[in-house]
Amino acid sequence: MPIQYPTVALEPLGRTEEEMISNARDVFNLMERRRSVRDFSDEAIPFGVIEDLVRTASTAPSGAHKQPWTFCVVSDPDMKKRIRDAAEKEEYESYHGRMPDEWLEDLAPIGTDWNKPFLEVAPYLIVVFKRAYELGPEGKRRKNYYVEESVGLACGFLLAAIHQAGLVALTHTPSPMNFLTTILGRPENERPFLLIPVGKPAAECRVPALERKALDKVMVSFRGSASRT
Repeated sequence: MPIQYPTVALEPLGRTEEEMISNARDVFNLMERRRSVRDFSDEAIPFGVIEDLVRTASTAPSGAHKQPWTFCVVSDPDMKKRIRDAAEKEEYESYHGRMPDEWLEDLAPIGTDWNKPFLEVAPYLIVVFKRAYELGPEGKRRKNYYVEESVGLACGFLLAAIHQAGLVALTHTPSPMNFLTTILGRPENERPFLLIPVGKPAAECRVPALERKALDKVMVSFRGSASRT
């Protein structure tokens, strides 16, 4: 017989229908204000806050409960500079030959380029690695499942937690990102997934006036005749 996890009784939150409706709208109103930020303050953030953000990210579901993620938290100025230098090198190549014209046209309204000063200004960089497999005794590999989906879910939890804490972030993906493995000395079973600067917004921070798609553009509902309104 395969070993099974012990079970515990689920502790439901016990929301009334009115509370469910109110809480769901409150969460939307909170998250609707979340924005990607590139202009950070260098103001210090308590490290305990970052620890709790990572704890929250780690509550995400994962394939076979493998939890195939590692969160590297970087605040050392020298290491942040190394990461910025390496990222800008890759970004320069991307903006000057790697990216097709269509991609550059789509980025133009946002106003981004290969310069990434936020990688040094933000007090923390959270570098998320996906664990392609686990290394057991004597280097034996043990497979992880749904790694991309699991780590993506954890990053979603992380971004929501960052916003709830009153901080801002950016999902930065310089390509390729192999330099992060080298700089951070990660093992062979880990691959860089996201580079997320975290902190407070700069005093004069401005963001593009973007509009999100309306609900009827992102949701399709199949409700039976007995469904409640």
